[in-house]
Amino acid sequence: MKPTLNVTALEERTRFRIQIKHAVAIGPGKADVLQGIAETGSIAEAGRRLGMSYQRVWSLVDAMNRDFVEPLVIKQRGGAAGGGTSLTPMGLQVLQLYRSVELKAQKAIEKPLGELVALIQPTS
Repeated sequence: MKPTLNVTALEERTRFRIQIKHAVAIGPGKADVLQGIAETGSIAEAGRRLGMSYQRVWSLVDAMNRDFVEPLVIKQRGGAAGGGTSLTPMGLQVLQLYRSVELKAQKAIEKPLGELVALIQPTS
């Protein structure tokens, strides 16, 4: 596992990404996609909320469904019930685990990150 941490100093914001092997990764973008689908039941609506195209969201979902031992997202085509998209129990578990790691990482680096950011020259 190769966790990486990207920090935008001026925003004092961290972005935590977990990379396993060379392809399997979950980071803030994929987690936000999972959360958007969980909240809206729609790939299209999740994409609108995130400023992503339907195709981009679907490609992230497809990658996650391939990378994990079970699908994280299931899609039901339209019809009388109207179709929709939802997270599987594993999808919910992956989202909860990622958010837990993200929160713990944020808390762990809060003080030293603040100290580091204070040493960076502000932009004009």
